[in-house]
Amino acid sequence: MRLVFMGPPGAGKGTQARRICEELSIPQISTGDILRAAVKNETAMGLEAKRYMEAGDLVPDSVVIGIIRDRIQEPDAQGGYLLDGFPRTVAQAEALDALLEELGSGLDRVIDLAVPDSDLIARLTGRRTCPACGWGCHVLFAPPKVEGKCDSCGGDLVQRADDSEATAKNRLATYHEQTSPLLDYYKSRPIFRAIEGVGTVDEVYQRLQGALA
Repeated sequence: MRLVFMGPPGAGKGTQARRICEELSIPQISTGDILRAAVKNETAMGLEAKRYMEAGDLVPDSVVIGIIRDRIQEPDAQGGYLLDGFPRTVAQAEALDALLEELGSGLDRVIDLAVPDSDLIARLTGRRTCPACGWGCHVLFAPPKVEGKCDSCGGDLVQRADDSEATAKNRLATYHEQTSPLLDYYKSRPIFRAIEGVGTVDEVYQRLQGALA
């Protein structure tokens, strides 16, 4: 299957994507990962991307699409793939459609993992770390044995600045602003599925399996 997987920060998208890819034996294609790999391997598109990155500029969509073109034509992607983190804009979605049409293929599913912002904020702000030894936990999903104390060394746990509620709200606002037009772009298509992302990992995965059937 050829999949696009969308979801806001904190939705558990990475966990579910890995599980889908293992079950279907398809690669999880992250834009960041393939960009770094293309640069490291010095492919034609990788060298083009490197030129922008070294100048501190965003890599243009045309170069990203070129790198995706190369990646989805590799042997391990012939049975399908999951695009994670792409497309992010309507322009990128249009470019992807054009690429797939040129290659004589198309997407089988576009899945949006939907979770209310209130749940996402609780997930994003629940991480705690120990400044003394680096041990980490989550107050909801993997709480410490003693509240506020490190399981490893007994030190006081702290919330990092980038795990604050203000930062979480800002990340979600940015995500919604960027992806709202993209969701509208896909919603009218029969390949689109919105999956409720609230529940246990297994419960959410069962919904995903139903969406892929």
